[in-house]
Amino acid sequence: MAEVTSQQIKELRDATGAGMLDCKKALEETQGDVEKAKDWLRQKGITKAGERAGRRTAEGIVESYIHPPANQVGVLLELNSESDFVARNDIFKNLAHELAIQVAGMSPLYVSRDEVPEALVNREREIGMAQAKEQGKPEAVWEKIAEGKLNAFYAEICLLEQPWAKDPKRKVKELVDEAVSTLKENIVVSRFARFKVGEHAVVDEAEPEA
Repeated sequence: MAEVTSQQIKELRDATGAGMLDCKKALEETQGDVEKAKDWLRQKGITKAGERAGRRTAEGIVESYIHPPANQVGVLLELNSESDFVARNDIFKNLAHELAIQVAGMSPLYVSRDEVPEALVNREREIGMAQAKEQGKPEAVWEKIAEGKLNAFYAEICLLEQPWAKDPKRKVKELVDEAVSTLKENIVVSRFARFKVGEHAVVDEAEPEA
């Protein structure tokens, strides 16, 4: 069986919208061939989220959540859909609520890895390379080790990359993909803001302090 890399999985996920485990399985079954893996996912009916990813999302809701019992953490999150009909659906509303709870509890800084500033990504990659070198790892694996550390970094700061607080075996993005498949519309997390008593900075689109 061909070795599947994280870059191949990311490429397939970006192209299809399928979950990480599904992408890994597809690549394993097709000996690492991304194009054949796309066909494999289509045959299994797993690419519906990806097929809808480019559709315009001009409707939606703003979900508000105040974390009890102290009421010291609050979240506003905008979740978009293609139609007002879906925006009023209970599945869509519940997804928005779950996402807001995730933001309140796990404090992401960005919606997705695409929003992370390039300078921050480069800094984390350089740190990963330096750590691998310092640990005496062979130079041939420095980049792979750095990429793994970078993926872990994304999982901390990006909402869609985070493990779901209620089931850490699943990523938050999988919740969105499931809703897309169920509701037959593209669904996009546009932005969020997290507020905590005593903090003056809004988390959304904020770059961490050095």
